Formats: sequence, structure tokens, C-alpha cells
Amino acid sequence: MKRRDFLASSLAASALAGPSGASTSGRSGIDSDRPAPEYYELVLIHLRRGPQVKLVEDFFRDAAVPALNRAGIRPVGVFNTMVGPDSPTLYVLLPHPSLESLATTAARLADDREYLKAGAPFSDVPATNPAYVRVENSLMVAFESIPRLEVPPAAAAHEPRIFELRIYESHSRKANKKKIEMFNQGEIAIFRRTGLRPVFFGETLIGTRLPNLTYMLTFANLEERNKNWAMFIADPEWKKLSATPGYTDVEIVSNISNLFLMPTAFSQI
Repeated sequence: MKRRDFLASSLAASALAGPSGASTSGRSGIDSDRPAPEYYELVLIHLRRGPQVKLVEDFFRDAAVPALNRAGIRPVGVFNTMVGPDSPTLYVLLPHPSLESLATTAARLADDREYLKAGAPFSDVPATNPAYVRVENSLMVAFESIPRLEVPPAAAAHEPRIFELRIYESHSRKANKKKIEMFNQGEIAIFRRTGLRPVFFGETLIGTRLPNLTYMLTFANLEERNKNWAMFIADPEWKKLSATPGYTDVEIVSNISNLFLMPTAFSQI
């Protein structure tokens, strides 16, 4: 695979084969008039400190993000690791309206002359000086209660913001589905009421540490994040929901991990 094609990895072929989780993301009680859930491709580009970081950021700013937008993939989120493992790692979030969009991304970019020209400094690097260490991709389908990515108002206003990316692992697919149901049936509503602003919620179809779900929240800063999480934890409705048999953490969540991201200057999220 050519380096310029890494955004559409081989996971697309597996996805088109029909992952079992794509059609049952906790649908009970969800409004049937909602739009079909979109798909999220989360790309982790592991780097080394030094010129690699600028090379990859320049590639996304000048070549990849404009080309992805021309291909109908918008908004594109590009984030640096603020607090988390394997720093520096660039996180790229791509919303796809369909699996076909995911599967055809590489071909559409390969036909984009502007992209090929602008991305040459990245794609034509020699093997002795690679542009990145490695790339990881995962594929998610949006929860039906939040079927579209929600761009924070601070992004449009170019205001300071941070993002928290959280992954909930479960011991079984059944438990994973139960946690998704819990979010759909009430937990996301409590998030919104207590100031935990969502960007997306996704059920991971292809990736590591399966089964899991992944979601992203946004805040103005860490102080706001800590204050709003405290409000959520103290919320009576949350306490009742989290103590409901079948919804307790000990029954359906085996591990929680989170990290903090900062958007690049050209991130559209």
C-alpha cells in the first residue's frame, strides 16, 4: 500500500462483509425517524519527535484535509496528544456517511491531482526516513441516539477547546450491547444536562481491545471538564441509572481508558 493511501486501510473490505454489530446498537426505544447512523474512522499516526511531526501535520493541513473535504468527508478532526500514551501520536477522525465512502476513499484520493501534488513531500519520503512509525485504524458505527457527529461551537469560532476520548471495554458482546443500550436510554441525556458535551459515540466494529465502545467529549479546558464530571457523578438520575440491575459497571464494563487531545490549528472539529 502506498503511503498516500493509508487513510483507507484494508479494514474497509472487512467492514463491507457485514460486521455483526452494525445493525444492533441498542435500538430499543430509539426514534425510528432519526437519520441512519454514520461511520467513524479513527486513525492513529504514531510519530517520532522531530521533523516527522511537522511533515505529517503539513500533509494533513495542505493535502489530506482539503482532499477529504472534496471527496465529501467533512468535518475532519486532527488532534495532537495532550495527555496519553505514545506521544507524539496524531489522531485523525473521519466521519463517513456510508461504508461505501470508507471503501472508496483511497481510490478517490488517488484520482485527486491536487492531493497528489500537495502530498508529495509526505508520500515520496525514502524508506531510510519514513514519515511515521506506524498507523492504526479502527472503524465505528454511531449510536442511534446520536447518529451524527456534533461539531462543538468552539470549533467554528476558533476558540480554545480540549477533547476527552474514552474507551469502555466489556467482557462480552452481550455486555457491550447492554452498555450501549444504557447510553441510548438515558446516560447521554444526563451527559448533556450536566455539561458533558458529546462529539460522537461509536460502537467499535473493527479495531483493538474488542468488544468496546468509544466516545469523545469536548470542553473549554480541564477545569470545566473536572467541574462537569463532578456534576454528572453527583446527579441523582445518574446514581439511580448506574445502580439499576443490568446497568452496573461490574456487570457490563471491564475497563475504562481515556486520554486528552488538543486540536491542531486546522482541525475542523
